[in-house]
Amino acid sequence: MEFPLLVILPLATFALLIAFAVWSKRETKEAISDPHDRKSSLAKDGPGPNPFHPDR
Repeated sequence: MEFPLLVILPLATFALLIAFAVWSKRETKEAISDPHDRKSSLAKDGPGPNPFHPDR
C-alpha cells in the first residue's frame, strides 16, 4: 500500500520544482524587459568613485 506513495511524492515534488522554475524564469524575464520595474539597489547604474581602469 505504501508503494504508490513512494512513487507519487517524489514525482509531485519534482513537478512542483519544475513549475516553480518555469514561473521564476518568466517573472525574471518580465522584470528585465520592463524599464519601469524596480532594479536592485545593490547594483549601481555607473562606476563607483574609484572605477578600475586597466589600460592606464
